[in-house]
Amino acid sequence: MMKRDGTAGDGTALSGRRLERLDRRSFLVGSAAGLGALSLGGCVTQDGMSLAEAKKLYGPVDDKKFPIPATDPSKVDPQYWRRTVRYETKEAPGTIIVDPGNYYVYRIEGDGNATRYGANVGRDGFRWNGDAYVGRKSEWPTWTPPPEMIKRQPEAAKYARGMPGGLENPLGARTLHLYQNGRYTLYTIYASLDEESIGSGITSGCVGLLTQDMIDLYDQTPVKTKVVVLPA
Repeated sequence: MMKRDGTAGDGTALSGRRLERLDRRSFLVGSAAGLGALSLGGCVTQDGMSLAEAKKLYGPVDDKKFPIPATDPSKVDPQYWRRTVRYETKEAPGTIIVDPGNYYVYRIEGDGNATRYGANVGRDGFRWNGDAYVGRKSEWPTWTPPPEMIKRQPEAAKYARGMPGGLENPLGARTLHLYQNGRYTLYTIYASLDEESIGSGITSGCVGLLTQDMIDLYDQTPVKTKVVVLPA
């Protein structure tokens, strides 16, 4: 797949929040054939949760490989906290629907309901839409910057042979790799520790969820799950 400026072989990009630290705000790109998708809306069916309840939902995770710190939900607009919503669609239960125009990801639960997650999405010029599927799942995947990025940002050179999975890895704790027609698109749905990125268009086409939300989605999503990305 052709890579756009600032992307890795697996689609990841750097954007130095600090010189010595990888910033999770720049992410994956690819070139996928955009297929039309029906834009659908969701409305909240449960009362909004309190901050105290959100702190429990987004508390630390005792992951078997790396302990995951709590997310601070006070840094996220409450509309992007995970919740159950009414969502009418003809898609089968389990389908993932990405709504980049509203910064949401839905998992269809059936009976007119869906689990809704707040997300970060592609910035202007890097958004795409169409149907895909989960071709691969990764826990704490390795990330490798491309030569173009290393040339522009020499601090990335130390990861030329791959950055092992961990809390500083831009791909996060869990990743769903999106495929079309048997080929990896370079787009992913990934886990982000950057609370302030949720509800914004800052990636190079990929979709990020808060780590606790991504683990929730990942655990319920088998390989071959359909993913529909709506037009922005």
